[in-house]
Amino acid sequence: MEATAYQNASLAAGLGESDTEPALQRPGVIRDLYRAFKEEGRTLMDITWEQHRHHESRRWSVMELLAAVRPEQLTELDRFVIWNAGRAEMTAKPSADRMSRLADAECRRFQSTEPAVASIIQSLGTWSRYWNEEESHHEMGFLQLTRMLGFASLDDATVLDYRKIFPDDDLLRTVTMLSFSEGIAAVNYGQYMRRVRDPGLKALFKHVGADEVQHMQYFISFAKAMVDSGAYPAKEAFAVAHLFLREGGELYGVAREQVEHRETHVNWWDHLEEGASEMVAAPESLERKRSLILHALKRITGISCASAEEVEDTWLELVGC
Repeated sequence: MEATAYQNASLAAGLGESDTEPALQRPGVIRDLYRAFKEEGRTLMDITWEQHRHHESRRWSVMELLAAVRPEQLTELDRFVIWNAGRAEMTAKPSADRMSRLADAECRRFQSTEPAVASIIQSLGTWSRYWNEEESHHEMGFLQLTRMLGFASLDDATVLDYRKIFPDDDLLRTVTMLSFSEGIAAVNYGQYMRRVRDPGLKALFKHVGADEVQHMQYFISFAKAMVDSGAYPAKEAFAVAHLFLREGGELYGVAREQVEHRETHVNWWDHLEEGASEMVAAPESLERKRSLILHALKRITGISCASAEEVEDTWLELVGC
């Protein structure tokens, strides 16, 4: 991944510059994955090694960061945000588990007819193991911190409820949705980071937010490759963008007037409680999220839109209305 892509996304999320080495000196996200497979002749092992190098170069220790947090310096709002974040991060594992299964099944459809597409999708499924592992740092970091702060540990029934595997959907819609969700999460952590005073907690939020930016970049890369291949129509990405950006859409999370009751799985975005939800629904937060969604949509489809209205108009054109 080019330095500017990561740095610009981090700045847009409100996370500032990365604390790690300059991006040009480290492995990164391959931004044109379809060309890498189709024209450059790169193999799944080539791409997997790059994924692994990137993952390994970015790892950080939950135990070290938690040791730097000073509980006596935390406000009641800090404590409440940590509690919300821990529960929210629990839903990443079932999402990643779903992605691994869905990608493997989907790649088989193209294995004999479109081998480059099959390789793109298999590389997505392979990368999901790194995504899952990185998200486990977020989950355990916040949940263990809640225990350190004296909150009751989650009971087994709650854990089992939050582990429900997400239902399957069209693969491009799923990957596009995840690119948006990771960007939203990055903005949320940027909002939290700027509010806290404890350096240890601030560092934890910054590391988690930087991971979410990186995940967004990966999902954009996979979705772009799927559209570039011609096997998946851009209209599906626009359908998801409209779902998020429309009035009362997913962008507004728990702040929207009607929050769906989901029997199949737990959507963390629907469960933020007062205090944490007020920060993530603040006007400046929503504007950052809109900007990241529009940026991701352009990267995925090559089509630029400046507003929710333009997204809806383009989507209707693409579906033939």
